[in-house]
Formats: sequence, structure tokens, C-alpha cells
Amino acid sequence: MLPTVTGPGALPFAVQLKALTDQEFRYQPKLSGLRIIEMAHDNGLRMTARLREYEVKDLLSLTRFFGFSAETFSLAINLLDRFLAVMKIQPKHLSCVGLSCFYIAVKTSEEEKNVAMANELIRISQNRFTVSDMMRMEKIILEKLYWKVKAPTALHFLRLFYSCIQDTLEDDCKEILNIERLEAQLKACHCSFTFSKVKPSLLALSLLALELQEQHDHEHVDKLLNAFQSLQQQLTGIQRKTFEMFCNGKREKRRTQRK
Repeated sequence: MLPTVTGPGALPFAVQLKALTDQEFRYQPKLSGLRIIEMAHDNGLRMTARLREYEVKDLLSLTRFFGFSAETFSLAINLLDRFLAVMKIQPKHLSCVGLSCFYIAVKTSEEEKNVAMANELIRISQNRFTVSDMMRMEKIILEKLYWKVKAPTALHFLRLFYSCIQDTLEDDCKEILNIERLEAQLKACHCSFTFSKVKPSLLALSLLALELQEQHDHEHVDKLLNAFQSLQQQLTGIQRKTFEMFCNGKREKRRTQRK
């Protein structure tokens, strides 16, 4: 279960950050699979980065049309990239894969009353496959991803980092960073295949760093930079420990297999 970033039930920042980073490695697309897509030639028979980008833009349009949340879109892209990185699919099946990932994300992130019917998604997206096709594809996706759906996305990290920085600022500085603008930039990153290879936490941190670079309010920029550097140090420390634990676990697993 992913932690709540803000509100009455929110855990301390360090606890939330560790919970997210502990899961981050497990929910990233396989780089080897992404590289195959990146190097593929656009001959109509193989999945390519350009085709993936077109599909993501279609899913963004659907997100806006139905008024779904940023969480739904980010999760759909995570599912799509993870599936494409482990399965070789033909371009003609991409729209069914993309919409099935989107439907899984909708059912996971949206309130039940807001979940669109599968046939409505197909109709609005102007696809030619059937609801039965989509249900079969959904089952394949879930099985290939081992039913690991609730992934920590760059959006989770972005909101957590933003909340942490805001908590350290005085009231007159809080309006300098705009979370809506940051989330819009993240959606644009999702539409580019290049960012699929970047860790969610690093992508979120980079967006914040870029936003700070563009600030011209010299009166408050030092406070923002101090808050950002403190955040960066905490993240580096936790990620180092998490990576060490991850590697140790892999080594132990190999030793057990040899025995």
C-alpha cells in the first residue's frame, strides 16, 4: 500500500520516502527491454519508441476527456512501459495494450463512481477491438506484471518532494512553486520515451531542480535552494541504503540457488 503524502493520515516524510524508494526498483520497466524498443526500426512490424509516444499521447487525451486524475495517467504509463519492456508486441496490438493498461489504472486510482465502462473507453478512443479483446489483454498484462499494479510513480515522488519543500518554507514563499505546473511538466515527460528509462524519484527531483533554476525571486531563492538540498541529501542517503539492500538480496538469492 502506498503512503498518503499529505493530510491527517500522512506519515512522516522520511517514512514515506523510504516506503516509496523500497518499492521503486521493483516497479521500474526493464532497461534491456526498453533498449530493444529504442533501437527498433520503424518497419510496421516491430514496436518502436515513436509508436509508444503516440499511444501515450492518446492516453493523455483520454485522461483529459474523462477528467481522470494525474495518478491514473502516471500509473497507466508505468504499466504500459513495464509491459512493453517484457513482451514483444506487434504495432497493431498496441492500442489494445495501451487502453487495457489505462483501464487497469482507472479501476485502481479512480473512485468507483467515476470508472468508465470498457465499451465507453473503446468507443471514445475510436478503436476497433471488442470488450472481450480488451478483457483478454487485461488478463495477459496483469499476469505478465505478476499483478503488481500499485506502483510508486514519479507523480508520487513529485508530490512528496513538493510537500516536503513547502513544509520548510515560510508562508510568503509557499506560492513560488506551483504543483499544477510541475505535474503538467511531468505529463509532458511521460509522453517522451526517453524518460521511461529514468527512475521516478530522479525524474521528480530533476523537475523540481529545473523549476528552481527558473526562479528569479532572489529574496526567496536561497530558502528554496536550502530546502531542495536538504531533500536531495535525504533521498541520496535512503536510496543508497535501499540499493545496498536490493543488491544483498540478489546475492543471497544467487547463493541459495547454487546450493
